[in-house]
Parts: sequence; C-alpha cells; structure tokens
Amino acid sequence: ICNMRFSTRSCITQHILVHTGENLYSCSVCNKSFSRKNYLTEHNRVHSGERHYSCSTCNKSFSRKSELNRHSFVHSSKKPHACSFCDKCFSTSSDLTIHKRVHTGEKPYACSICTMTFARKVYLTRHNLVHTGEKPYSCSVCNRSFAGISDLTIHKTVHTDEKPFVCNICNRTFSRKRYLAYHIMTHTGEKKYSCSLCNKSFSRKSSLNK
Repeated sequence: ICNMRFSTRSCITQHILVHTGENLYSCSVCNKSFSRKNYLTEHNRVHSGERHYSCSTCNKSFSRKSELNRHSFVHSSKKPHACSFCDKCFSTSSDLTIHKRVHTGEKPYACSICTMTFARKVYLTRHNLVHTGEKPYSCSVCNRSFAGISDLTIHKTVHTDEKPFVCNICNRTFSRKRYLAYHIMTHTGEKKYSCSLCNKSFSRKSSLNK
C-alpha cells in the first residue's frame, strides 16, 4: 500500500491497521477501541485513576507521558510566548492560544446536542458526559464512579483522610480547595453573595439560597 518496510511480521501486521482503520483492542468499561494494545493499556488508566508518570521536580503524577511532558514546562523558566492583551507569558504557543480566549471570549468547541460552547476541548468532553450519563472514572476502593478525574481525585480523600489544602492564617486543613476558600472568608469577613431583595450578604451561595 505504502511501500514501508519492517523488520518483523508483527510490525507489518500492526502497521496495516493504519490503512484499514481497524481497532482490535476494545475497552471493557466504555467500549472504546484502539489499534494497539499499549494504547488500550494507557486508556485503561482513565478508568482506574492510575498514574505511572511522575514529575522528578514536584512528584506530581500523570496517567499519560504526554501530560507529564506538558507539565514539565511549569518548571521551566523559558516562556517565549507573550500575550498581546496582558503581561502573561507561556511556554507553548498552544497555551497562549487557549489563554487569549479569556480576552476574546472565543469558544470554538460547540456541543452537538445543546447550545453550549466552550473555550477548551477538554471542557466540551467533560460537558458531553452530562448528556451521556457516562462516568468513566472509578474508585479502586469502593467502585463509585465519576464523570471527571478531578472528582475522583477529590473523592479518594474520603478513604485516605488526606487534606492537602492548608489555611495560611490558622493552619487548618481541608480536603477540597473550595472548602478552604469558604474558610478563609471567616478570617477576611468577605461575603460575596448578596440578596437582591434585602441586600443581606453571605459568604456561601448555599446560605443565600436558603
């Protein structure tokens, strides 16, 4: 078909799938299929929450090597891509393109089911789960499933009692970032949510709705 040469028969067999579009390896959880077994193995980590690739600088871990490579730019001092709207600079041109949408309001990713649009493809992918009801991320301890990996990560703190978010005023710790944000308001006295009828203010939206 394309005259490419390979050293082994298995490599030829694998390459032919590029031309046929055939996907031999199917995920038992969500039925997605892949042309290579290692692609399926990597995909399975989406469901298990397993993260094999760790950053040598900060020990943050990732399920895919590409995510680790992207993360490594965080530690690099080189940020040659400057925003023309503000003073922010970025390590990659793709990060700059995404950032500029904050200023332009551009949302190029549209949901095919409803009218919602999104600035990032990952936001659209996450939104689509609202329509499908799919929850591909499963807890290895209790088998509870979640639509997003961040939801699974937060849930896991229930089993570990991990509280990574620390108040820099009183050192109290919290399992979720938003809980810390609510707590800090007890120190600052900030009340962001105001009633349109009586102008009374609250630190939490749930208190306003009561």
